[in-house]
Amino acid sequence: MSTTEHPEKDPSLLTQWAKATGCSCKIAPTQLKEILQSGSPKFQDKKLLVGNENNDDAAVYALDDTTGIIATTDFFTPVVDDPYYFGKIAAANALSDVYAMGGKPIMALAVLGWPVDTLPAASAAAVLEGARSICTEAEISLAGGHSIQSAEPFFGLTVNGLICLENLKQNNTAQEGDLLFLTKPIGVGLMTTAAKRGVLPDDAKNKLLLQLSQLNSIGATVAKITGVHAMTDITGFGLLGHLIEMAESSQLSAQLNYTNIPIIPIAKELAAQRIVPDATYRNWNSYSSKVAFSPGVNVMEAFNLLPDPQTNGGLLIAVAPTAAQELQALLQQHGYSEYLQPIGTVTAKADKIVTVN
Repeated sequence: MSTTEHPEKDPSLLTQWAKATGCSCKIAPTQLKEILQSGSPKFQDKKLLVGNENNDDAAVYALDDTTGIIATTDFFTPVVDDPYYFGKIAAANALSDVYAMGGKPIMALAVLGWPVDTLPAASAAAVLEGARSICTEAEISLAGGHSIQSAEPFFGLTVNGLICLENLKQNNTAQEGDLLFLTKPIGVGLMTTAAKRGVLPDDAKNKLLLQLSQLNSIGATVAKITGVHAMTDITGFGLLGHLIEMAESSQLSAQLNYTNIPIIPIAKELAAQRIVPDATYRNWNSYSSKVAFSPGVNVMEAFNLLPDPQTNGGLLIAVAPTAAQELQALLQQHGYSEYLQPIGTVTAKADKIVTVN
């Protein structure tokens, strides 16, 4: 098969070769829950501290009483057209799972699927070069991997990391009264959708590429704060979906202060124009019954933004009020001065898991 058999697709535009882009291609939460259900007996390994029953960002295995190894795999279809940046973004997104647990990556392996008969091998090589640049920034080696021929291009990493077990952070250990902080603005799902449709301005494209390829390495430092009780990264289920996971698995609820949530300005414009990824609707349909909106909230805008699927989104941090000042000082020190305002609070379990105020 050659590219002439796909006259409507341009080999230089990677997103045209994928039905969904980036973390938008994740399976919806309700469907994923059905897939992961199993009645088979599980092997019980006391050294496996975090497994897939936790809905956490990565698995954690105790090497001894003080150190654990973190293992994760994350890959997706092209979120941008440039293959080099696709590699950078996919690599940063995969590494984020380790940072979200409070760990430091030590090694990565590539996972590549490529339609070699329709897309140039040189483009796949550029994807790998982008991934290597991010791994170099993270001070680890891209040590190998595996590739297959596939109908749609996809790329990601399998990553191993190390964690001092006393600093291990999970998404199901939030405590009532915790303040919630977010380290990146939301809205990239709308922006990548606009880019795929050819309506995203060039200056916005450049800002998008920078955010999507920004490492969440701050997580390894944040985890050293004792008062940080829980942490996760925001990806395909959107801010709302991942907050629901955190609150629900902690047997609690949460309140979001909508006006404090960092939102990329152009994302609001795109939402008003109804340039919304399909995954937003899938996300909302999966967890809408768990959400309430207070009077005065712009529900239509919030609907388009809170379930917006993020690719390599920010870290959602639940911290005790007594440690909030320490966290804010650390964020300021590392260049996160725009994210010093808490976006919400963890509350006692209520009828709705999340209330947006």
